[in-house]
Amino acid sequence: MIELEGVPELIDPVMVAAFEGWNDAGDAASTAVAHLDREWKGEVFAALDAEDYYDFQVNRPTVWLDGGVRKITWPTTRLSVVRIGGDKPRDLVLVRGIEPSMRWRSFCNEILGFAHELGVEMVVVLGALLGDTPHTRPVPVSGVTSDPDLARTMDLEETRYEGPTGIVGILQEACTHAGVPAVSLWAAVPHYVSQPPNPKATLALLNRLEDLIGLRIPLGELAEDARAWQLGVDQLAAEDSEVAEYVQTLEEARDTAELPEASGEAIAREFERYLRRRDPGPGSAPGGHATESGDGSYLRDTSGGRTRPPKPNRPETGPGPVSGSAAGPATGPAPAEGGEDRDTGGPHRPPGEAPKEAPKGSSEGAPADPPEEPDGNSSEDSSED
Repeated sequence: MIELEGVPELIDPVMVAAFEGWNDAGDAASTAVAHLDREWKGEVFAALDAEDYYDFQVNRPTVWLDGGVRKITWPTTRLSVVRIGGDKPRDLVLVRGIEPSMRWRSFCNEILGFAHELGVEMVVVLGALLGDTPHTRPVPVSGVTSDPDLARTMDLEETRYEGPTGIVGILQEACTHAGVPAVSLWAAVPHYVSQPPNPKATLALLNRLEDLIGLRIPLGELAEDARAWQLGVDQLAAEDSEVAEYVQTLEEARDTAELPEASGEAIAREFERYLRRRDPGPGSAPGGHATESGDGSYLRDTSGGRTRPPKPNRPETGPGPVSGSAAGPATGPAPAEGGEDRDTGGPHRPPGEAPKEAPKGSSEGAPADPPEEPDGNSSEDSSED
């Protein structure tokens, strides 16, 4: 039984989760939740026991100095709460961590236990995948669910994917079986420039999250970072004629496929978002605020064993992946700084969740032809100038 002492009763809470690793191409999803946590000053109230779910040879702990005293930070998943102010305040439960190495069913059950005790109304899981999408176009974001009623009422795609999946797919199915409404939002990251960070994909996920839960999110410098990222990729691509030609081919295919939508629903969505940002309207404040309690009422040890939290690379010749990036499951990414062995790529072109292929760095062979893109319910969030 999970006891949440010190956590007040929440108002219309929505859980937003993201996990580093296979489901997080370009670190786009985990960075989105980190942005929410930073902008709204979330306070951690629980952390899952790292010993139960992580292989420390895969996700290694880090050592750091605190006033000359050496301390260890263990890889884990943490939960925090933020209260969004305004005439109609509401709460977000933010879940951010690393895809677990083992005991996925127990991991999901523990997350759902927190959701149940907190009265969470819906779970939104963010993910990012590698896709054949040009960096010069709006980032495609697909919203999928396993609930037919939710798909109909929220204009989402009902997932029919079959194949290997990550913790995002497992958590969504666990929510469905537990009767908790769950949605996954997937951003497509250009496979030829997949090295993190990718602020443009992060921005697209946050824009779609705004639309989904009807909440205005403070973006800070994220829009400017997205423009700078695209400019940097433009400059690198311009230095290699073959890469530039490949990008142009992707642009033409994308424009041809989406020409009808570009003249209708997509323009209407962007105009509505523009109006919302000019006038938040009743019941919302610009950016909201975090609930802060002087006694740190959100901070809690869940048990004695629980832990407490204390640009694109130059493309190679040809239409292949950028040098040093993870361009697909057959080519694993370079280790992160500090020797961390975390996977920084993502699934490639799933219709809503993970792809029909092995994760990067696995011993499986090269994937078969990627599955078709989700159709009819993809949302494009523009961060163009």
